[in-house]
Amino acid sequence: MSATVEHWAPAGRILDLRRTSTRPALAPAPAGAVSLAMGEPDFPTPPEVVAAAERALRDGHTHYADQSGLPALRAAIADRLPGPAARRSPDEVLVTHGATAALTATIFGMIGPGDRVVIPEPTYSLYADLVTLAGGTVDFVPLDGSLHWDLDRLASALPGAAMVVFSNPANPTGIVHRDDELRALGRLLEGSRTVVVADEAYHRLVYPGYTFRSALEIESLRERTVYVQTFSKTYAMTGWRVGYLAGPAGLVEVAARVHRTMNGSLNTAVQLAALRALELPDTAIEPMLAAYRRRRALVVDELAGAPGLDLTPPEGAFYGFVRYAAEAPASEVTRDLAERGVLVRAGSEYGPSGQGHVRISFAASEPDLRTGIERLREYFAADPM
Repeated sequence: MSATVEHWAPAGRILDLRRTSTRPALAPAPAGAVSLAMGEPDFPTPPEVVAAAERALRDGHTHYADQSGLPALRAAIADRLPGPAARRSPDEVLVTHGATAALTATIFGMIGPGDRVVIPEPTYSLYADLVTLAGGTVDFVPLDGSLHWDLDRLASALPGAAMVVFSNPANPTGIVHRDDELRALGRLLEGSRTVVVADEAYHRLVYPGYTFRSALEIESLRERTVYVQTFSKTYAMTGWRVGYLAGPAGLVEVAARVHRTMNGSLNTAVQLAALRALELPDTAIEPMLAAYRRRRALVVDELAGAPGLDLTPPEGAFYGFVRYAAEAPASEVTRDLAERGVLVRAGSEYGPSGQGHVRISFAASEPDLRTGIERLREYFAADPM
C-alpha cells in the first residue's frame, strides 16, 4: 500500500518546536470582544508612504531588486543608524521581510547544534523559537524585580554563550534598558566572541522621563551587535513587511546569505515606500506617538489600585505587563478572559518568569482599552480562582 500524507512525520526540529514553543496562533477578535492582544498600530500608514508605493508601481518598479535591498534604501538606512557620527557603509545593511526575517537570518546564520543562546526573559517569544529551529539551546535568564536585567544572573550565564538576544524597549514588559545596563553588558562580554542581537523595533516609543540608548551607541557593544529594526511600529506599516538589520560587515554577509536563500529580494515598490517613510518629518508620526502617550496614561490610571493586579508603568513600547495575584496559570486566565470578551496574551508565552502575568497592548483605541480593562478588573475582582 502506498504511503499517505498521514504516514509522514514532521522534521525533528518541528517536533522540538511543538514541544517548546509558547507562541499562539492568533485570530481576529470575535464579535462583541475587544482585542488587547495584538502588537499592531491601529493607525493607517502615512498617506505619503502609500502614494510612494502607488507611484513606484505605475513607474514600473515591479521586478526583482538587489537581494540585499535597494542601494538607495540601504544608503538612507546607513545614514540614519544610531551611534557615532561616522556612518556605516550600505554594505553593512540588509533589507529584510520584516524584523522577523532579520531575526531569522541572523540566528540561522550564526547558531547551530551545540550553540547556547542567552535570552533575558520575559521577552518576545520568537527569539527562543528561532533558536530551537536552528538547533541551538536556549538559556533563559530571569529579569530582576524591576523587570530590568539581573546583571548577576547574566554574568553567570554569558560565559561560553554564542549569542545574547534582547528587545529594547522591551516586549512584553515595556521596560527601556538604561545606558548603565547596556554598558554593563559590554563589560560582561569583554574578550568573548558572543554576538549581541538588539531588537530595537520600538525605539521611537519611549515615554517622558525615560531615555533610550541604542546598543549601537555603546562602544563596547557596537562591533559585536546585529541591530534589528522594522518600519512596522514607527510608521504603522505592519502589513508591508519591511525591516532591516545592520552590523559588522562579516555578520551582515552571513545573514544576507541566509536571507537570499530563504526569502529572496523584498518587494521593490515596498522598498521605495520605505525610503519615503525615512524622509518623513517627525510631525508625520507625532500624532501616533501622542496617542500612545495618552493611552499609556489611561492604562496606568485604570489599573492603579485594581484589586489583585499590579502594573509596572511602561517606560516604552505599547504594552502593559500585568501581574495578577490569582493562582491560575496564565494560559487559563487568558482563555477565561477571552470568554468574557477581552483578548490578552498569556505572560507565560514570553518565558517561564511570565507565569502569573498577562500582556495587554495599548495599540488599540481608547474605547476598546476602557472596555477591555473594565472586563479585566471585573474578572479579577470576582476572585474566580
